[in-house]
Amino acid sequence: MRNALLVSNAHSSEQATVVARASEKLLANGLTPMLEADEKPRLSALGLDVSKIETFTSQEVEVGVVLGGDGSILRAAELLRTQRSPILGINTGHVGFMTEADVEDMSSAITRLGSKEYEVGYRVALEVRVYQQGELAFSSWAMNEVTLEKSARERMLEVVLELDGRPLSSFGCDGVLVSTPTGSTAYAFSAGGPVIWPNVEALLVVPLAAHALFARPLVLGPRTQLAMEVLKRSAGAGEIWCDSRRSFDLAPGARVEVHQSDLKVPMVLLSDASFTDRLVKKFALPVSGWRGPEETS
Repeated sequence: MRNALLVSNAHSSEQATVVARASEKLLANGLTPMLEADEKPRLSALGLDVSKIETFTSQEVEVGVVLGGDGSILRAAELLRTQRSPILGINTGHVGFMTEADVEDMSSAITRLGSKEYEVGYRVALEVRVYQQGELAFSSWAMNEVTLEKSARERMLEVVLELDGRPLSSFGCDGVLVSTPTGSTAYAFSAGGPVIWPNVEALLVVPLAAHALFARPLVLGPRTQLAMEVLKRSAGAGEIWCDSRRSFDLAPGARVEVHQSDLKVPMVLLSDASFTDRLVKKFALPVSGWRGPEETS
């Protein structure tokens, strides 16, 4: 059986209709659509006929099909993390930077899934471990970013950064964000970090509202071992967030270690469109006046 996990952010009957169309198209192309158990009653209440949709628990999945935006892709990546199944993002939201197709192209995209006419690209992910009082207290991973944040609005975090076992700088801040190239167009971009092309393997560190002269974004090598320590003199506690989905509370003295994961996130690729074109389209960048390279005889 060829299973396809459907992940959707549908919250209206109109959006549930899109899920229904996707389900029918998957069946027509030899793929069995599946939904999480708690998603079936929610979508059924929106008018979706779930009688031909299987319930996903831990079955092997050939591909994940996301109907939504980047948040839904992060959810699919979490569900399929151990299976390493490629994910196809079909944008039904606003920006959808990680999506591969628009909803208008859904039919042809799913047809290509059925005939396996696609490539698979791999996105860098992060591994994170938290130590408190010398003991491992939390471990997780992230596709976009790991964020160390202060817990209380009125208090500041005191942190020190360590790179490959050597201290770099300490400062008070609202937090520190560690991003993959994929996440460089998300929270890190809003926080003033650079855009990193997806074919670059690197780690991006962006201090958030830091009180320091040396608190600029840093682009690190892919094998850099990064650590952030919440100093014991810190006025407040903090928390760690992975892709804004998984969190853990930090006490003063906590140590957060982040490095590139050996397990990347596979994504379905339907075209070889350049990342530059994607930036222009998603951010509506002005390119009027461009004439292109001069032709040579």
